[in-house]
Amino acid sequence: MKPLIAFEVQFVGLKLGEHIFEYDIDNTFFEHFEYDEFNDVQLKVTLTLQKKTTLLELDFEVEGDINFNCDLTNEPFNQPISSKFSLIVKFGSEYNDDNEEILIIPHGDYKINVAHHIYELIVLSVPQKRLHPGIENGTLNSEILKKLEDLSPKSLENKSSNNDIDPRWNSLKKLLTDK
Repeated sequence: MKPLIAFEVQFVGLKLGEHIFEYDIDNTFFEHFEYDEFNDVQLKVTLTLQKKTTLLELDFEVEGDINFNCDLTNEPFNQPISSKFSLIVKFGSEYNDDNEEILIIPHGDYKINVAHHIYELIVLSVPQKRLHPGIENGTLNSEILKKLEDLSPKSLENKSSNNDIDPRWNSLKKLLTDK
């Protein structure tokens, strides 16, 4: 975890007011968390730290592109990411991160490592279902997509005709109409 030392923010020497920190995130950042679902990552994280007398307000903003594979066709594509997250850091007797919006750190601490908060913000900003934009607008030309269309069940309208219905159901339908 030595390389993540760049994500440590020392707040003791800072004056009261607003301070801005910027981080460029790439694949090496995710290697420290053993997360390998992204092909390529080009993100810029801006951390705005508002130092007050009794607490710290951290506002994270992430923007950029993440390249990963489509869940349906396994084709790689770039997904633009833009997300924000706010965190309040208070001081207390012991470390407590039970609340996702409030972090309590011991009174003697002089720095905070924001790497894990940035990691969670990025991973949670990615859509759950990763579909190539070419699937939605019909421009993707993929062998896998063609095979899926060939193997997909035909529409129910083509299958449902009265001739295909099991004759045992016809006698049951009479019970509904004979009331």
